[in-house]
Amino acid sequence: MRLLRQVPAVTEVAQLDATGRERYRMSRQAVDVVSSMADFSQDPTFVEAIANKVYYGPVYFVRESEPYMTIAAAGARPDHGVIVAQVNLKFIWDVISQIKVGERGQAYVVDRQGRLIAHPDISLVLRRTDLSHLTHVQAARATQFSETLDHSSVAVDLKGRTVLSAYAAVAPLGWLVFADMPVEEAYAPVYATVIRSGVLVLAGLALAFFAGLFLARRMVVPIHSLSDGAARIGGGDLARRISIKSGDELEVLGDQFNSMAARLQESYATLERKVEERTHQLQVANLAKSRFLATASHDLRQPLHALGLFVAQLRGRTSADERKRLVARIEAALSAMNELFNALLDVSKLDAGVLTPHPSDFPIAQLLKRVETTFAGTARENGLSLRVVGSRASVHSDFILLERIVFNLVSNAIRYTSTGGVVVGCRRRGDQVRIEVWDTGSGIPKDQRQHIFGEFYRLAKSDRDQRGGLGLGLAIVDRLCRLLKHTIEVESVVNKGSCFSVAVPLSHAAALATQAPASARPRFNGSSGKLVVVIDDDPLVLDGMGGLIRSWGCSVVTGSTDSAALAGLAEYDHPPDVIISDYHLRNGKTGIEVIKRLRSALAVPVPAFLISGDTNPDPLREAHASGYALLHKPVDPIALRATLAKVLKDHAVASAH
Repeated sequence: MRLLRQVPAVTEVAQLDATGRERYRMSRQAVDVVSSMADFSQDPTFVEAIANKVYYGPVYFVRESEPYMTIAAAGARPDHGVIVAQVNLKFIWDVISQIKVGERGQAYVVDRQGRLIAHPDISLVLRRTDLSHLTHVQAARATQFSETLDHSSVAVDLKGRTVLSAYAAVAPLGWLVFADMPVEEAYAPVYATVIRSGVLVLAGLALAFFAGLFLARRMVVPIHSLSDGAARIGGGDLARRISIKSGDELEVLGDQFNSMAARLQESYATLERKVEERTHQLQVANLAKSRFLATASHDLRQPLHALGLFVAQLRGRTSADERKRLVARIEAALSAMNELFNALLDVSKLDAGVLTPHPSDFPIAQLLKRVETTFAGTARENGLSLRVVGSRASVHSDFILLERIVFNLVSNAIRYTSTGGVVVGCRRRGDQVRIEVWDTGSGIPKDQRQHIFGEFYRLAKSDRDQRGGLGLGLAIVDRLCRLLKHTIEVESVVNKGSCFSVAVPLSHAAALATQAPASARPRFNGSSGKLVVVIDDDPLVLDGMGGLIRSWGCSVVTGSTDSAALAGLAEYDHPPDVIISDYHLRNGKTGIEVIKRLRSALAVPVPAFLISGDTNPDPLREAHASGYALLHKPVDPIALRATLAKVLKDHAVASAH
């Protein structure tokens, strides 16, 4: 719409997807079309745009008068498709009509076939005038792409006048721009010059001697000034300027030196400013890194410290009830560590681009009910009220990702609210529903609102928030909202409370599922007797995982390398049922390479998945591209068991087909 509004020459714009199907078409002269799915995959417009990135079509005439052409441009990647625009060439008249060629000359444009497409007399264009029969047009079409520099000739124009004609080729369109001037007007300056030259030659000879003396003196002083100024500028005095008022090439040369010195001076100033900006950016990055390291160090050391204390207590003599309490506290410390690591992992997944939304239509009441079920107990424990206002609206979004957004907002609201309560509800605004989370907390100062969605940024902790987090909750909310294309807004009054709202589009489906997407963990069925290979270069991890998986009724072969795993499998007369490998192994090997070697040695496509302590985006992308699930350490046993069950089940289903 903006293109059509700003560029009158464009009369129609269409978008073709990567398969050549028309997705959108907007026109000034016809009804707009959405998702016509017309097939243009064999059309030269689509084929040549995909092959050459841009396509310029031949000139055609609409209503047998107005010249048009097609321009198509392919996206940066093949899946971006092609944008096709229909351009009215009549607007070239605005340019051609302003070109002045002497008093009686004119400029005009012809296409590849020699048809007139732009001329000061627009009626000639609208009549589809063909100039291909003119000799100079024929010659230009035959030699337009030759290496010759002579692009002018004497010819006869459309009106029968003898003209001096010159042309230039417009590549890659294959058009020719001609400029014609009557011969008598073109040669008039030559005739006048010959006459004047004859008169002046005698006077010139008489004055040559005196002029030579005068010019010699006039040139010496500027040359010395130019030489001195150039030497100073070359020596680094960029503020130096050369002053020559000779009115000739020396003055022009002096001005060029001055311009060069000014540009160099400006470049140095710009370079210094850029260095300062980069230095400031590095300082900001270092501060963010230092803040993250300090926060992560504190928040991760806390549960580690607690684990050490609890383990020390377990070594002493303790009663059964005391051991039960200590085990519960150890599980709580592990849960705290997992929460922090999972927050970092969520950011890595979003950075890696491996999260793909799966939007569907569902009643918002399902999400609100889950909010109430999940947080009612936490709110009561903190002495707060939690009120969830029901809604009959239905929305279109990814249920799991939207649930994560709302859960993070409600969790933050409870964390930063000391007295009062939290209200969760919905408001309808046009074709959207705003999910709002209100709290009576301490509020957010205006000078901090622009930072709260940044990574590792936290407001001052409330009295009850003794553990806190890494400051990634709102950063994850912001990235998920951008992924889902939902708008998030925040309003806050210090010491009174805050309101976070997420705008979600309404659903237009006729019928909705009555249940939310299943979120229960899959059961680990049929595991008894399965042979599992575990590969990790850490002996403690191998021992722990081997013992855990054996407790599920599986046989386990462990090894730090693929060779060690194959040696362990020699005791069995059948291949393993699944392979679990660490991503980073010794000698720079990856789990993907080890799995590939094991499959090759066993000659069986054994199902597999990966485990890693690296939260960088690159392993996530590589694992996703290779088709492997990737769990991040520390791995929750329930999550490990669920993934193992899913991999075995998927392989069984694939084998059945």
